[in-house]
Amino acid sequence: MTHQPTADAGTEFDRQVGNLVERDYPKTAGLTPQEFDALVTPLRDLVTDIGLGGHEAADTGRVPFLLVVTRDVVPVEETMPRTTLHGKPKPGFVDRSFEPGALERFVAVQETGIAGQRAYLLLDVERGEEFCGVVPNDAMATVHSRGRTLLTIEEGIALITHFPEILVKNKCFSLGGSRSGDRRVPAIWISQTAPKLGWCWEGNPHTWLGMASAGSRRPTP
Repeated sequence: MTHQPTADAGTEFDRQVGNLVERDYPKTAGLTPQEFDALVTPLRDLVTDIGLGGHEAADTGRVPFLLVVTRDVVPVEETMPRTTLHGKPKPGFVDRSFEPGALERFVAVQETGIAGQRAYLLLDVERGEEFCGVVPNDAMATVHSRGRTLLTIEEGIALITHFPEILVKNKCFSLGGSRSGDRRVPAIWISQTAPKLGWCWEGNPHTWLGMASAGSRRPTP
């Protein structure tokens, strides 16, 4: 079922928390329900205090906020299979083009400012389809020039976990906020009727691959 817009940010936050619980995030993280609640609940007050709306229709490619749980809590190898395309049962997967040990090297770039964070809010999120067909290096430079921030791998997974309908044919997205020190830029697209986490070269444009971005991040108060 496609999510409908709501003005109640608290209700939307609770939906996202419930979404993670349904996908066994607490159990996979080795946390009790109470420990997981203690991790994310402080962010609920932040959502309501800064006056966020709930969410727009996800087919616009924009959402006001995401609850992001990092790989320090649940590994990417565990979160990606907990994604699906909207209305499809097949689980997402990590592409084999990540050689052994490579995924661990794709970490959040310093300018994201989220080192050591376990859960936080990502605000004013855009899928970034305007950058389809644009060289990733150029797209990333444009995002930076607008004072926006590139999404990390965990943030891209959070986006399609909470809003699976946002990942559609010809409107997939790169995640320039996670890099490994080489020319590869991670991305999420559709393969074999499921979400796939892969990578593309920073100098190679793809007509179906944009560049996701956000306005800011807010850590736990």
